[in-house]
Amino acid sequence: KKYRDFCNATGRIMPPAPTWGWQDDHPIVNVSWDDATAYATWSGKRLPTEAEWEYAARGGNQSKGFKYSGSNSIDEAAWYISNSGGNTRPVGEKKPNELGIYDMSGNAWEWCSDWYDANYYSVSPSNNPQGPSSGEYRVLRGGSWFDLDIGCRVAFRNGVTPDIRIIYFGFRCA
Repeated sequence: KKYRDFCNATGRIMPPAPTWGWQDDHPIVNVSWDDATAYATWSGKRLPTEAEWEYAARGGNQSKGFKYSGSNSIDEAAWYISNSGGNTRPVGEKKPNELGIYDMSGNAWEWCSDWYDANYYSVSPSNNPQGPSSGEYRVLRGGSWFDLDIGCRVAFRNGVTPDIRIIYFGFRCA
């Protein structure tokens, strides 16, 4: 709903609706990195860095080291290919993580602000890395309703060109 409000306020065109239609309590999907960044800026926020995203998904300083955000059981923590019914689901129906954050595993891949480099963390600063200064791909984290369990693990990383809009790409703001 918030993304639709943004489009109405700015004249931006809504992305094509997924086959299940727009649902106010579901995550926005079919958005590119530029779409996500435009919304974040409009709302006075920003996309999280990949390091911020992972820190939050792992439960911050309260982390219990779970495989998925909030649990070692994917069925407790995430909507994914085996339990989603083939579409996004309402936000907040699965178990939250240690920080009380929902849906960081599964439901919709989430754009991060960073450029993607598969080897970045072998050369990055250990404290609050900000990502490579350039690249071809942007980072996506968290997996989606369309992924196998491995894609929904907190540690799983993905990178795609920032202009891609797919029915399992969304975002959250920092």
